[in-house]
Amino acid sequence: MTIDIDQNYLLGQLKALLAISSPTGYTDEIVHYCSRELERLGLHPELTRRGAIRAIRQGSRRRGARAMVTHLDTLGAQVKFIKDNGRLELVPIGHWSARFAEGARVTIFSSKGSFRGTILPLKASGHTFNDEVDTLPVGWRYVELRIDALTHSLQETRALGIDVGDTVAIDPTPEFLDNGFINSRHLDNKAGVAIALAAIEALERAGAATPVDTHWLFTIAEEVGVGASSVITADVASMLAIDNGTTAPGQNSSEFGVTIAMADQSGPFDYHLTKKLVDLCKVEEIPYQKDVFRYYRSDSASAIEAGHDVRTSLVTFGVDASHGYERIHTDALLSVAKLVGAFAVSPVEIQRDLQPISGVEGFTHQPTELADQPHPTPAEAKAASRADSD
Repeated sequence: MTIDIDQNYLLGQLKALLAISSPTGYTDEIVHYCSRELERLGLHPELTRRGAIRAIRQGSRRRGARAMVTHLDTLGAQVKFIKDNGRLELVPIGHWSARFAEGARVTIFSSKGSFRGTILPLKASGHTFNDEVDTLPVGWRYVELRIDALTHSLQETRALGIDVGDTVAIDPTPEFLDNGFINSRHLDNKAGVAIALAAIEALERAGAATPVDTHWLFTIAEEVGVGASSVITADVASMLAIDNGTTAPGQNSSEFGVTIAMADQSGPFDYHLTKKLVDLCKVEEIPYQKDVFRYYRSDSASAIEAGHDVRTSLVTFGVDASHGYERIHTDALLSVAKLVGAFAVSPVEIQRDLQPISGVEGFTHQPTELADQPHPTPAEAKAASRADSD
């Protein structure tokens, strides 16, 4: 069964999600938004104490359930120190370079309300510092937050209600182009959330039946490594993470089609689950490529490290300049959403996974035989050798 993704719905959700600030630790409002949308789609969201969401779409059976996981939180910053001049020293939330913070417009969330401001290098005026503007090192120690309020001292800033530890949200500044390219901060992972919602919408619209329950999971602290550590139940046998792929020199990811991750810094993804995703791409004629990420982890890593015995895989939409000034293409979003839907309705192939523990009977095998290879004639081998030497 082919799942038809509504492009207008997907892009509309992405725009709405980008408009909601949700740096890690400040995710309550996006949790409310996502919960309302899940209810509108006919699901019943359940929340953990801190706000991770689980919404179960019922299938033919409960055991051996599948999970689709993505994260609501984004990068951001916190106030580390209030300077004597009233400006703010920052520390990052999540792993991202201050190189991409310079010039960003931001919102500071304080106990007395929110304030606007700009992150600037310490030497921001060429008229004052001349070439020193270009020689200032890159790093969080070399930027500061200028608040758009009347303050020139530590005391005046504190009087506004701003204090150490306050959360700073970075403006996404999204731009949706007619040629399908989308530029914005926080595409990691607002785009992944939009993909998940679009897949749910498509499944509900089609009245699609699934062989097992599908747990749609939305986590709130992936950017700091917590991710799906505590939202998975024992019913889940396999989990598909939806996140960004790193389109950059030396990587095989693309802003088009699906990028299937074969491994990240936590190790290889499940062989059988990953192979199934590749096979689904072939059957559904979804363009895809594979990649390996060395400096990357996702919700799947946190789930495994927390002790959950689930098969995990990762499908991604290629992002250029990830954790910086990000860019994606609509083609990748639709391709990933189509694959997620295809996986949801696909049959369960490893029946043994319905039980958390069982005997060796039915346990999977991996290919070990030598592949069939062509047997060139002596003349062909000689010709090939001559061509190589040329």
